[in-house]
Amino acid sequence: MFPLQIMRLLASLGVTLLFFLHAAHLIELPWLAKLEHLAYDTRIKITMPETKDSRIVIVALDEKSLAKVGHWPWGRHHLAQLTNILFDHYRILALGFDVVFAEPDQSSGLPVLEELAGGVLAKNQAFISEINRLRPNLDRDDRFARSLRGRPVILGHYFKASVDPKLAVSGVTPDPVISLEELGRGNIPFVKAAGLGGNIPHLQRAAQNGGFFDNPLMDVDGVNRRIPLLQEYQGKIYQSLPLGLVRIVLGDPPITLGITPSAKSSKEVETGLEWLGLGPHRIPVDERAAILIPFRGKKGSFPYVSASDILDKSADASLLTDAIVLVGATAPGMGDFHATPVHNIFPGVEMHANIIGGILDGTIKRRSPHAVTIESFYFLVIAIAFIFLMPHLSQAWGFYLSVLIVLLIVWSNAIFWRRTDMVIPLVTPLMLTLLLFLLHHAFAHFVVARHKSHLIRLFGQNIPSPQIEEMHQHEIVVNVTGERREMTIMMVNIRGFAQVAEEMEPREAVLLLNSYLNRMTALIHDNHGTVDRYMGDMIMAFWGAPLENPRHARHALQTALLMQQAMNDLKDEFSAQGWPQLKIGIGINTGPMCVGNLGSDFRVAYSVVGESVNMVDRLEILTKQYGVAIIVGEATRKALPEVIFRELDRIRIKGRNQPISLYEPVGFVDAVGGETRKEVDAYHKAVALYRGRRWEDAAQRFQLLQQRDPERMIHDIYLSRIQYLQKHPPQEKWDGVHTPQLSR
Repeated sequence: MFPLQIMRLLASLGVTLLFFLHAAHLIELPWLAKLEHLAYDTRIKITMPETKDSRIVIVALDEKSLAKVGHWPWGRHHLAQLTNILFDHYRILALGFDVVFAEPDQSSGLPVLEELAGGVLAKNQAFISEINRLRPNLDRDDRFARSLRGRPVILGHYFKASVDPKLAVSGVTPDPVISLEELGRGNIPFVKAAGLGGNIPHLQRAAQNGGFFDNPLMDVDGVNRRIPLLQEYQGKIYQSLPLGLVRIVLGDPPITLGITPSAKSSKEVETGLEWLGLGPHRIPVDERAAILIPFRGKKGSFPYVSASDILDKSADASLLTDAIVLVGATAPGMGDFHATPVHNIFPGVEMHANIIGGILDGTIKRRSPHAVTIESFYFLVIAIAFIFLMPHLSQAWGFYLSVLIVLLIVWSNAIFWRRTDMVIPLVTPLMLTLLLFLLHHAFAHFVVARHKSHLIRLFGQNIPSPQIEEMHQHEIVVNVTGERREMTIMMVNIRGFAQVAEEMEPREAVLLLNSYLNRMTALIHDNHGTVDRYMGDMIMAFWGAPLENPRHARHALQTALLMQQAMNDLKDEFSAQGWPQLKIGIGINTGPMCVGNLGSDFRVAYSVVGESVNMVDRLEILTKQYGVAIIVGEATRKALPEVIFRELDRIRIKGRNQPISLYEPVGFVDAVGGETRKEVDAYHKAVALYRGRRWEDAAQRFQLLQQRDPERMIHDIYLSRIQYLQKHPPQEKWDGVHTPQLSR
């Protein structure tokens, strides 16, 4: 057992260490990371408010708009008209385009006209004058730029993670929010972009600023759970589209960085980015300036307005006035859909709306910078519980402890989630609990299975399965090498069965005996007894081993009484089979005896020996001589004050110096009626007169008892003795003790 416990300890420590290394990011367990993502997604779905935020409106480039205006990209004059209507008619607060305008709009034909004006029609003054008159309307990029100029508009762009150097940049780079040189910090691990997909210069310079809408921090399973608010490109820091819109709404405050200082040095050294400051607002971020997307609900958590309804001014003005507006694609063919925790096809523009709302509301959750410390604390508590407590608990209590640990982990995780907006890993401590539970359960099952197999080998034929299961559940260690215990033993024998068997067909005799033994054995097992052996028609059983049983005497007597009742019940069954009626005699004795494995190298049995065992055989033999069904010894009678007994006799047995008393159980006190008690009292008075040598008085009383109950043999026995003693008076030393002849 000891090496097995060492193996369990080492296995537990090994599993815990593996989880710690994963939590500390020293190794990667992909399956565990995947489960953690699923747990995060589930918490998002359960706790998102599912409310609608009317502060942010999405102007959708939807199928309705494409059907009315035409396929994308639209002419910039439509976008100019859209912008003007939003600001002039609906009086929106700010506007962001979740699209990029990477190429000039030549759909008006102006470039062709200008080429003609510079060529074959260069001297045609009327043509040139008409071009100059039409140019403001035909230069659609300029029209769009004029609609942007001087208004709170952010144009979207995207960064490239890796590109061909020749294709690194398309369009113009917007203004950065700060440079690394201005920051004075070069060790913050911002996401570094390798290239840029931007807007044409004319449009970008007209807008207030730009913001990226790509997400380089998509998780390995393709799900968007976090997104950077800042990216680094060519030594400068650029803002995201939603961050740019929030800054416009807040009055364009500068961005400040919250850095965790090191406590190991007097000189502050950055150890991690924790938040971005926008004036009084603090946005919790991770070390890469990324936030967890604060999903308000499923798709449609923000008002959607078709762009075509804006162009024809049919949209509800109350939705748009003083709103932050995002223009983005929602038509299926435009491809701006992403996998998120709340849905696997989610509009990118609504992700940005969620971020804006979360920043303004201060509902951004963050992964705790102390997650490793918290996880390590979880691991320590779990390991202590399983390594030091679990081996001492039963399987049931071990299960309850595991459930309690799981509930505490989930409860504390929910507290962090709801009250502090901190995201603490949930799956790692839960999986550690599960794996350690399974590990310890497997070890326990192996150990207990060995223990149970051992018990079955020892007692499978002696005691019933429920008792073996009880010994197994309580991990009772049975001493089979031998021990002395106070126990009760019973011997049951069929009277005259040898002659009965001689008169029956062998097969019928075996069937009869097996039917009888099955019924008697079941009663022994049902009353917590252990079958010692069968010897033909004889059964020997004991109570008090291998399980401790302080009520061994009561259970033995109760079994004997039930056996007598069962023999009456078997009469009809045996008669139907054509079998003879049987009578049994039962001897019961209580006392110290040795119990353990007895036998030889060839056969071993769990059995009992001792003087108390020898005596029970004699008690059973005497049942026939006294004409009673059950005889118990003196120690059994003393152990059962709740039972009324009839003292049959005091006898002297060869080999024993002290006489012993024989008792017949009458019944339990609460079940014996008044008449029966009077009869027993009268009997005991008659016996007392007999032992006091008052022969005539004793004879009169026994005769009265005989008249009332002529079937009871004990009355005849005493009358015969009195008649003999009257003719042959005993010596003065006579003590009333009888010496019987013991033979079957």
